[in-house]
Amino acid sequence: QVQLVESGGGLVQVGGSLRLSCVLFDRTGGTYSVGWFRQAPGKEREFVAAISWSGRSWYYADSMEGQFTISRDNAKNTVYLQATSLKLEDTAVYSCAAADSGVATLAHPEVLPKVYWGQGTQVTVSS
Repeated sequence: QVQLVESGGGLVQVGGSLRLSCVLFDRTGGTYSVGWFRQAPGKEREFVAAISWSGRSWYYADSMEGQFTISRDNAKNTVYLQATSLKLEDTAVYSCAAADSGVATLAHPEVLPKVYWGQGTQVTVSS
């Protein structure tokens, strides 16, 4: 019913920038908050940022604010994650997720009854 497709990942040098995109294919007509998460090899999944359906509310992990910016264009059914000043430790698979929840709650998807996930896009930062 809801599918999410990420794109925009790739290989970037330390200090570089990327813009990731997450397109929502939604047949439910829902008003979903969308969040970005990342998972590095051998590490647990980590919340990055989330944005409300209206785009007027957003929430960042403390360590991510300032380096990542989330935005959305509902006319294009797309949520973006702008990443700047990338570091080696930002290397990870970045995934988006949608849920009918508040943005802070989406930071903890394990407590939600239903969360839709994309397949992820690889971001590799090289020196």
